[in-house]
Amino acid sequence: MMKKIIFSVCLLVVVSVQAQKEKAQAYIETYKELAMTEMIRTGIPASITLAQGILESQSGESDLAKTSNNHFGIKCKTEWTGARTYHDDDEKAECFRVYPTVEDSYKDHSEFLRNRPNYAFLFQIDPTDYDGWAKGLKKAGYATSSTYPQKLMKVIHDYDLQQYSLLAMDRKKNGGASNRVTTTLSQPAIEKSNQISETPVKEITTVKEPVSTKTDNPETVSILNNKPVSYPQGVFTINHSKVLFVQEGTSLLALANQFDIAFSKLLEYNDLSEMDIADSDRLIFIEKKMKKGINDFHLVQAGETLHAISQAEGLRLENLLEYNRLSKGATVATGDKLYLKPMVFSTIQPLKSSSPK
Repeated sequence: MMKKIIFSVCLLVVVSVQAQKEKAQAYIETYKELAMTEMIRTGIPASITLAQGILESQSGESDLAKTSNNHFGIKCKTEWTGARTYHDDDEKAECFRVYPTVEDSYKDHSEFLRNRPNYAFLFQIDPTDYDGWAKGLKKAGYATSSTYPQKLMKVIHDYDLQQYSLLAMDRKKNGGASNRVTTTLSQPAIEKSNQISETPVKEITTVKEPVSTKTDNPETVSILNNKPVSYPQGVFTINHSKVLFVQEGTSLLALANQFDIAFSKLLEYNDLSEMDIADSDRLIFIEKKMKKGINDFHLVQAGETLHAISQAEGLRLENLLEYNRLSKGATVATGDKLYLKPMVFSTIQPLKSSSPK
């Protein structure tokens, strides 16, 4: 009986966590454009804005968010002349701002940080340094919780929010041109959402003659399963690892020289035995991929190989094979479920392998 109770409790916890994840993913899909627009306008990292929105509004589900469009828990303060509402917070019946729309809430959040003297030092911090921004917000008095920076950083990590800061920077660099992310690197609640990690990354600009990727329109390229895919220009990240998109014909040796990486290491990072020239449009990592994926599993799409999946998920091929009890040379079929993290193998049926036994 006790085992049944424990199992039921564990199941409820898992269901609750998954529901929260889905709400957060839906929130991100709804408001990521607003966050990026505000970053281009004011310089506040989109990753920070989205993480604060998720925390402060409970992914848009809090009473304050639903009834007052206040997604950042901003209190009235003396300068506020707009509509007001009252909620218990640090004290009873505190005054909070009411906005006509969520967009107004996002804009006011930006202005609140930009125009108050205690937040001025934040704008001296690199916009890719979400760690610095998270700690700076606590230092400036945005929240009373002692663990507020850690909470923000966890949300950024869990939902890969750094990608939106990097994308906003790329858009601003290109005059605000849209460079939307539309690939199938993972399977969150909103499927087919590109996963670019939150590790701070800057484009490398010290090389006078950078390697050409031979693209007439670098904002829209095509790889994997003949589906149109868009990636940021230069260095970005997938699953916390730095990566570039290169086109067929790119010299990998020149790429290794550009980033001061031993050619053998570049091949190792990308699970390639040998390749001097990129034989197709592909992702090339310039540092080691992670041992675990962001999500629990990947559903195989038509034409995908294990190597292509390991690249798209930013996961070392050896670990992908290990988690799924596969050998080198194994093949997968459309619809197969591949695990991207260590699982309880007693409950997992290994995929059939075409590799030698």
